[in-house]
Amino acid sequence: MKKISSIIIFLCLSLKLLAQTQVAEFNPGIVAGGVNYALPKTVIKTDVNAVKVVYTPGEFAKYADRYLHISGVSTEPSTQWRVTELQVYLEGVPDTTKVFTVKLKDKTVAPMAQLTESGVLVAVNTRSDLEKHNLPASRTTSHKLEARQYLTEEILSATSMAKMAQLTAQEILDIRESKNAIKRGQVESMPQDGASLKIVLDLLNAQEEALTQLFVGYTDTTFTAKTFTVLPTGDIDKQILTRFSRKLGFVDADDLAGEPYYISVRDQHTVIFPSEKEAAKRKIEGLVYNMPSMANVMISTMQGTVLEREMPIAQFGTIDQLSPTLFNKGATTRLTLHPATGGILHLEQ
Repeated sequence: MKKISSIIIFLCLSLKLLAQTQVAEFNPGIVAGGVNYALPKTVIKTDVNAVKVVYTPGEFAKYADRYLHISGVSTEPSTQWRVTELQVYLEGVPDTTKVFTVKLKDKTVAPMAQLTESGVLVAVNTRSDLEKHNLPASRTTSHKLEARQYLTEEILSATSMAKMAQLTAQEILDIRESKNAIKRGQVESMPQDGASLKIVLDLLNAQEEALTQLFVGYTDTTFTAKTFTVLPTGDIDKQILTRFSRKLGFVDADDLAGEPYYISVRDQHTVIFPSEKEAAKRKIEGLVYNMPSMANVMISTMQGTVLEREMPIAQFGTIDQLSPTLFNKGATTRLTLHPATGGILHLEQ
């Protein structure tokens, strides 16, 4: 079955009157006198944003304390990962046990039924703005500066690393002294205006920063994100969502090198279910929608709770139906359903 963005179905409501039915974005099937649609199951998705910082020591790292009095500078490269943010949200997937038909009978207004690409009903006689959740693209920012362009001939001619470091440190101190002299107005050829002064100071700052990097090193920062999906069929108690290592970043769920991130889901039983006797007597006569139950969704680590939300879950609830008279001829009923839960968002007559 090919996906199609829209289909216009002309159905005869009477011998003299034609009504138009529009099925937007995707049509899972057309039957005589109606259009098939699905209600969703709720999927819980978690975006985990992380940053990787790679440190590269400078050529003169071991001389940083001796010549510039900068202590604690590491001479070994390192990689560190950390989680910066977690986002939990819901998406809907078709529930194959909840497929129904919008039936069009005499004295019935032929509605415009908007479906998602997978065939989930989201709107009737109106349009729902479906927002797509886009995962941020990975990106790397390098903080390495081209320091060697600022090395003097004397520094480059030095016969040892220690001598190069000493001369470079002296160059940094000379730059600092020049900046202070300019700011105090103690140089013979002062810049003529504020703009020129800023240009000169910016150049000196760039030289100082680049040369200092030869001692303190630099970092490359990579921002990345991954999405993890859970389809709850019942309560979940500390299911491993992912594992994360401060040295390796994201690792497999069974890789003990990473710290586990758990997800727990607990049905709050906020929906009253009909008795078996009542359910047996029910007939599908109107448009069917979901009544989701609220659930507690919690993300945690071994150190404690990281994130906690109350969220509606379709499969924890039940279904109900709207009165067929809402779509009688002449009615202007507009209905919007939650694409992730199938519950009513807006009903207007």
